[in-house]
Amino acid sequence: MSTFTHGTAVWDVACPQHPSRVAGVTMAGFHVRELDALRMVPHPAVTLLLEFGAGSPVLDCAAGRQQRGSIVAGPGFGSGGTVRVRGENVECVQVRLSPVIARAVLGASPAELDGSFVSLGDMWGREASRIREQLGDVSSWQDRFALTDALLARRYEAGPPVDPEVAWAWQRIVGSRGLARVDGLAAEVGWSRKRLWSRFRSQLGVQPKRAMKLVRFDHAAHRLVAGDRAARVAADAGYADQSHLHRDVMAFTGETPATVAGERFLAVDDIAWPGRGTPAGPHVSGDPRLGRRPEVGRIPR
Repeated sequence: MSTFTHGTAVWDVACPQHPSRVAGVTMAGFHVRELDALRMVPHPAVTLLLEFGAGSPVLDCAAGRQQRGSIVAGPGFGSGGTVRVRGENVECVQVRLSPVIARAVLGASPAELDGSFVSLGDMWGREASRIREQLGDVSSWQDRFALTDALLARRYEAGPPVDPEVAWAWQRIVGSRGLARVDGLAAEVGWSRKRLWSRFRSQLGVQPKRAMKLVRFDHAAHRLVAGDRAARVAADAGYADQSHLHRDVMAFTGETPATVAGERFLAVDDIAWPGRGTPAGPHVSGDPRLGRRPEVGRIPR
């Protein structure tokens, strides 16, 4: 257990001792005594917020919408700086799912989230209540991580995979830090640009161009939090110039790069997700459902 202090806020942060049995899953545990209007910064992952205990986080969204309890949110959730979370004595396990495995784990396409969120109960029914009770019944964070991991692994094994061409394209986008080109990706897998665009959006919940912008922003935002100057970040992250970086940061967060550099949501990542925790998707392995590069000429038509 580590402690993260930002201003008057004190967070207890726990990390799993072992990686998930499912590639593309990362987790962290949080206990926050006073959570006051924390801005949700978009991230290139599907997020599960599994709350338990006496407190309950409250999401305040645009147009006055509020949501209490556990949620599932699509890639880019919080764009425009329109979502904040608050609460007292909040305890939760936060899970980041690579979009490549999210459809299998959720039992539904992330496209149904459309960059927003739904109550976990609306998606999983009674299973959402059971996981909340089970998390509250165990006394250690490591037991909570093990319980959550077993649930995710079971759902993943039973769920539908994405096309290997789509998984490969996602990995190329993440590996290039958002600098790949859609036409180039389509050519690599032997698909038309239109076909890749359609399959990518329907299976991962985000369009390829949007995914590239989101991955590039995520890298740039963490560089800003680390103290790098905006001009250097813009140049290294592939932005045309510093104004281009400024526009993207404003579009994703509603704030300037200077303000984003002090965001609590991003600053805690170095503790909660060492290496920044951006899920690059499952690494290529023996699992045929993962993102192995498709062989040209043997792609199903």
